Amino acid sequence: MSNGSRILLVRHGESTWNATGRWQGQADPPLTDRGRDQARSAAARLPPVAAVVASDLQRARETALILAEPQERAVTVDEVLRERDAGAFSGLTRADIHARHPGLLPDDPARAPGTEGDGLVPPPGWEPDATLARRAWEGIERLAATLDGTPGSTGLVVTHSGLIYAVEAALGGKRHRIANLEGRELRHDGRRWTLGPRRLLLDPAADEVTSPDQL
Repeated sequence: MSNGSRILLVRHGESTWNATGRWQGQADPPLTDRGRDQARSAAARLPPVAAVVASDLQRARETALILAEPQERAVTVDEVLRERDAGAFSGLTRADIHARHPGLLPDDPARAPGTEGDGLVPPPGWEPDATLARRAWEGIERLAATLDGTPGSTGLVVTHSGLIYAVEAALGGKRHRIANLEGRELRHDGRRWTLGPRRLLLDPAADEVTSPDQL
């Protein structure tokens, strides 16, 4: 691994299910027109990148193609970078989950008072944290290997919020909601990965920033 190599993990643009508040997981809804506009605006603010890799889900893949175009970079698709499998939550709104799976979300009225901080209770089919983190790092390391010999080069990964949260947690970060077209920088010093800053690739004064809470 080259000293100073960086990876920028970026959440895709707004999808149709983001816009309607539906949990996606590994379902494959497309970008909205606003999501495409977000990607075009972000492309103008994206720093130079040496390589671009995307999840195979179309909301990430299309975002990556838009981001890569001005820099004339090809996009490699890697399915290990797709979103967490949301199991029984997939396709449901928060209200749907409260009705069909009471007590699983932290803000569910069915929860006993004082248990909100216990977090989400995984539904049937939910992909475990360890499995998600393991495949996330597999994809990151695969991209990083292509950056060897190019000190200071940056690789771009266009992926999903759940995967980004898993990587941040593995490096000691706390969970804070990430916006569409916001990214987290990872840095490698030749020995290990560390967290760099979060980077919003949109201008809140000029672009519509969306921050869906559903994966």
